[in-house]
Amino acid sequence: MSSSPSTASPSASKALRHAASVLVLRDGPRGMEVLLMQRPERSDDRSSGAWVFPGGTLDPQDGALHPFCVGLDEDGANARLEVPSGGLDYYLCAIREAFEEAGLLFAHDAAAPAGTAPLIKLDALDAATLDALRDAARYGGKGLTHVCESLNLRIAVDRLVYVSHWLTPPGLPKRFDTRFFLAHVPPGQTATHDGVEAVDHRWIRPAEALDASSGMSFVNVTRKMLQSISHFRTADACIGYAREQGTIVRVMPRLANGPKGVRPVMPEEAPYAEIGRIDPDGALLGRYALEADVPVRLSDRVIRVTANNGNAMTGPGTNTYLIAAADGAWAVLDPGPDDAAHVEAVLAAAPGPIRWILVTHTHLDHSPATVRLREATGATVLGRTTSVPDRQDQTFAPDRAPEHGERLELGPEVTLRVVHTPGHASNHLCFLLEQEKLLFTGDHVMQGSTVVINPPDGDMHAYLRSLHALLDEDLEWIAPGHGFLMPRPHDAIRLLIRHRQQREAKVVNALRSLGPADIATVLASVYDDVPERMHPVAQRSLLAHLRKLAVDGVAVEDGALWGLAAAG
Repeated sequence: MSSSPSTASPSASKALRHAASVLVLRDGPRGMEVLLMQRPERSDDRSSGAWVFPGGTLDPQDGALHPFCVGLDEDGANARLEVPSGGLDYYLCAIREAFEEAGLLFAHDAAAPAGTAPLIKLDALDAATLDALRDAARYGGKGLTHVCESLNLRIAVDRLVYVSHWLTPPGLPKRFDTRFFLAHVPPGQTATHDGVEAVDHRWIRPAEALDASSGMSFVNVTRKMLQSISHFRTADACIGYAREQGTIVRVMPRLANGPKGVRPVMPEEAPYAEIGRIDPDGALLGRYALEADVPVRLSDRVIRVTANNGNAMTGPGTNTYLIAAADGAWAVLDPGPDDAAHVEAVLAAAPGPIRWILVTHTHLDHSPATVRLREATGATVLGRTTSVPDRQDQTFAPDRAPEHGERLELGPEVTLRVVHTPGHASNHLCFLLEQEKLLFTGDHVMQGSTVVINPPDGDMHAYLRSLHALLDEDLEWIAPGHGFLMPRPHDAIRLLIRHRQQREAKVVNALRSLGPADIATVLASVYDDVPERMHPVAQRSLLAHLRKLAVDGVAVEDGALWGLAAAG
């Protein structure tokens, strides 16, 4: 699993409760099954009634169990969990909780040779003895040390395999730092819920548990863990895979609000980084969806309002940004499509008068609202026009065309530097908010999608040059025309360059294998990974690639056919 590092506040971090949990696995008649325990209904418990894995918080008695451990010592546990100390306690907590809640004990006779000893067969004990031992392990009891002493046992710590590390989201009153482990169910032992911490239990295939028809409810981490193991057919395969893993990266969801209420957002989701930037303490300032005409404060200087024009080309919609200026005034970057409701939403979101309108380029989803916004505010309009009329906003009439490298001093500590980035459009501009190292990229870089390069105004050579030029800029964030804020700008830019290079290589290979062919034939070969409904759009970028290759002397156009040049 992947994640970003936590940015929780120090006060939130102090409230973390260290915990451990174990996914006990077995092979059933239809595949691998996992043991799930149902929590009791409690008014003060966010997990009330949910199905969970055996587990709980670390307890002082876990440290007292160290002398009874075999198979893994404190140094080995610390190294595996990558902690300076206390690593063994996580393993012991998971083992203790499995015995307390599920009646499963990962231990063997102390007299047996370490490493080869079979685990104790608890089913051979009489019920009264087993109940007494479980009572001893419960909170306030004599402890698992008493169990080990009574039966002369050693705890088989090495039977647990470390698999995952989760933090609950910032903003919750109780936060847990939990390590998850995998283990085979001990032979000769039968799982039974204790009736206190667990009121029911079930062996079930992960996929069946996740199916809505199961009627089982889960907290986010349980659901995600079940999803992560649902494709394994056997317990051996699942545990074997976990044993081969290297560093386990911590996963910390973040809470955000949205059209369906509050929910956790995972690190792999598009809004995750933005939420961490604007709401590190979980105050529900972030949103997990780009909702039409809902303003989102991205910083003291920047507000975003997304237009209601989402489609296959614009994704969730076109972003309009408001940028703070001097004396309480604001600038608007990319007013959006000609939509009166969107203009009203932008005006309502502006904390002060709008004095400037900036436009990245004149495609129909970015600049047409300039007319309405200028009429409403009298703002000065900055942007560039193009001589190519196709798919361009013919109403755009700027007061001035900014120059590449020009610095627009909107106010104290608010400086926008103009960066000319032709390629997607010949008049395309990016604007760098220097104080935040935040680059407004229009359509030059978008989240979750590649950019269409549409000749003749679109130029693949120019686009790649513009991308390479941005690698020399000191950037920390991208504010795209479509999507959420993007971290690690240089990584995103390199990914776009690599994608274009890979696509170009496919074009060359197609020309080599097909011989002279019309563009439709080349398209079917080069964009075989793109749905056919998107092929008319993809053909525009294919033409841009072909024209670039022609300039490079690699491809030639002969009437309606394209082929490799003789030297290619």
